[in-house]
Amino acid sequence: MSRSSEQSGDAFVGEALDELSPRAERTLWWGSAGLVLTVLGISVSVAGADHVRRMPIAVTLVLAQVGALRWQARAPVAVLAVNAVSGLVVWALLPAVTLTGAMLAAQITLCVLSAIRPWRASVWALAAMCLVAPLAFGAGGPAGVAVWLLTVILAWTAGQWRSAQKERTRAELRRAVVEERARIAREVHDVVAHTLSVVVIQAGAADDVFAQRPEQARQALRAIETGARSALGELRLLLKAFSSDEDEAECRNMEQRDSESWLVRLEELAETVRATGMAVRVYIEGGTGGLPAAVDKAAYRIVQEALTNTLRHAVDADEVSVRVAASGDCVEVTVVDNGRTTQSISPAGGAGRGLVGMKERVRLVGGSLRAGPVRGGGFEVMARLPMERAS
Repeated sequence: MSRSSEQSGDAFVGEALDELSPRAERTLWWGSAGLVLTVLGISVSVAGADHVRRMPIAVTLVLAQVGALRWQARAPVAVLAVNAVSGLVVWALLPAVTLTGAMLAAQITLCVLSAIRPWRASVWALAAMCLVAPLAFGAGGPAGVAVWLLTVILAWTAGQWRSAQKERTRAELRRAVVEERARIAREVHDVVAHTLSVVVIQAGAADDVFAQRPEQARQALRAIETGARSALGELRLLLKAFSSDEDEAECRNMEQRDSESWLVRLEELAETVRATGMAVRVYIEGGTGGLPAAVDKAAYRIVQEALTNTLRHAVDADEVSVRVAASGDCVEVTVVDNGRTTQSISPAGGAGRGLVGMKERVRLVGGSLRAGPVRGGGFEVMARLPMERAS
């Protein structure tokens, strides 16, 4: 994966988490505004009974705090400053309202700021709020300071807890993006490698017999067309998520095909290989219907990759057998050819993107894979895919 793709993925994840929808902003506003109006509004009403002239100013400041809360998700620093100053003025006008109550809106904004802004910015905001502690001491002594610092620190801590939750979600989304890209890469490799191998062999065969046996050349060209169309259909399905102008009817048809069993397509897959002149024998034991989707697709892709490796790497191979046996608890896939294996896919050589992909598919469903030369000639791929874990 390129660095630029990683950065774009991180930016996508960050935007998805950091930006609140208009509905979420309204919900946050209504919740915090309701709390301030209930708690501070009642306190101002009770404390203002003895200060009738100061009451209108205090009520106006409370309403100003409520209005400022509407923008706390977009500009928390500015809203915090407005609410802190207006809260202090309310407390100065009506000393019977506790400092903690008068600064309730500021504490709510501090919590929001701590949740959505970097740690350094939230620490500076916390320190600024703690500077009010001398006023709390003058009003309530050590107990007043303790209550003030406790409420401020709790508000900041709640925001940090929410921020940690967002970071965990961001990490999970980032991991999901990476896994999805890896899955698409494996699918594209499986489709393209198999199809191009068949196309190259068929094109070479058509060129060899084009003048002497035109009908055989036409058959090879038709096999190329069929394989290419099938590959294009699968690639469109894989990349559909990245396109906004796909034909809806075609997408529905491909989705319906993808929802069907993959193993029922084995004969179709074998026909594309037979068109190259390779004898392919397919044996299916047990019912392949109703298998877990992950096992069904993994078994098909393993057979596809094994046949592709036979076409590309098995020297002098003219026959390959495919056996799929489904029992009560697992599916066993065995693909054996009769060719001589080149070093490029030898397990000892450690190379071969196909074998790596097969091992990864088997690992994802909790199975096991064995691949290597067969005594007496040929190459064998044997996979065991448990159904219990995949379900």
